[in-house]
Amino acid sequence: MSRQDLSVCLVIPTYNEAGNIEALLARLTELDQNLRILVVDDESPDGTADLVRSCARENPRIHLSSGPKAGLGAGYKRGMLLASGDLEADVLIQMDADFSHDPADVPRLIELIHEGADVAIGSRHVKGGQLDEKWGLVRRLLTYGGNFLIRLTAGIQGVQDCTSGFRAIRSSMLKKVDVENLPVDGYAFQVALLDGLLQQGAKVVELPIYFRDRVAGETKLRLSDLIEFFVYALVLGFSRGRGALPKFLVTGGTGTVVNVLAFQGMICLEVNKYLASLAALEISILWNFCINDMWTFRHTQPSAGWLKRNLRFHLASVTVVATSFGIFVLLVHLFPQWPLWLAQLLAILPAVPLSYYFSSRWVFRR
Repeated sequence: MSRQDLSVCLVIPTYNEAGNIEALLARLTELDQNLRILVVDDESPDGTADLVRSCARENPRIHLSSGPKAGLGAGYKRGMLLASGDLEADVLIQMDADFSHDPADVPRLIELIHEGADVAIGSRHVKGGQLDEKWGLVRRLLTYGGNFLIRLTAGIQGVQDCTSGFRAIRSSMLKKVDVENLPVDGYAFQVALLDGLLQQGAKVVELPIYFRDRVAGETKLRLSDLIEFFVYALVLGFSRGRGALPKFLVTGGTGTVVNVLAFQGMICLEVNKYLASLAALEISILWNFCINDMWTFRHTQPSAGWLKRNLRFHLASVTVVATSFGIFVLLVHLFPQWPLWLAQLLAILPAVPLSYYFSSRWVFRR
């Protein structure tokens, strides 16, 4: 099938994108006379859907699907089923409505599908890819950290930008994935879909892109999306049994209990509270090391000796604690209006994957 014969449909989720949608549709319809565009709007109160309907009356290649606001993933599920079903698209392209994704890159993604890829990803993290210079440190940490976490827990190899929302997907491959029943409805949908495609043997290629910050409108990323993403990553690791992650998490949980009990015991013995805190931390680190050494990574046959492994584990633990504390201090300084519990939560989230990375790749490696 030639490139001209491919039926391509862009699936664009929207919520309150009245400031962008008309200009975006105009740019996209100028690209290729064969492109169809499906806007999946979550009943935006700012009139986004009305603007799309107006554009659709002038151009029959523009379509609208309206539904209740239920999250990015829920919108994509509805749109993808419609595009691959009723609209009979050979290729679906996921794209944001805020001009973060350059419409000029759409033909480049289509060309990669024509050349044999099942999935072509507009990637921010391969060589040549770039994030907008206006992105702050926190947003950069979130996107890099999210990709690191997913590659670690899902065991994804060879894909650098697992969370990209700019993708071209061959419809025949998409139909092998039970999209409607993917277990997430927020931003974690991007990861769940990619994982499902990889499980079906999809050939994935990445195209370096410049990811521009939005000019009009506001970002829709919520705290609940971050929590869903983190929980899904851990569930994925458990369900796959990737490496020793489940055992590692159980060990960390028992280490927390040991820490609290040791601290409380020393307090009862009238030990200085700061000394008790440090001593309890050391006891829990030793506990975690011994359990991980004897159980979690028992089958890895590490190359380093027992003492060397122990020292490495201590260094890794100190590094993780220092990193989390540094993130906490940075967040408190940058966002003094945030509640302290939120800063603490975001500072803790990277600790688990970072600690597991050090343990599996350095302390207990073969």
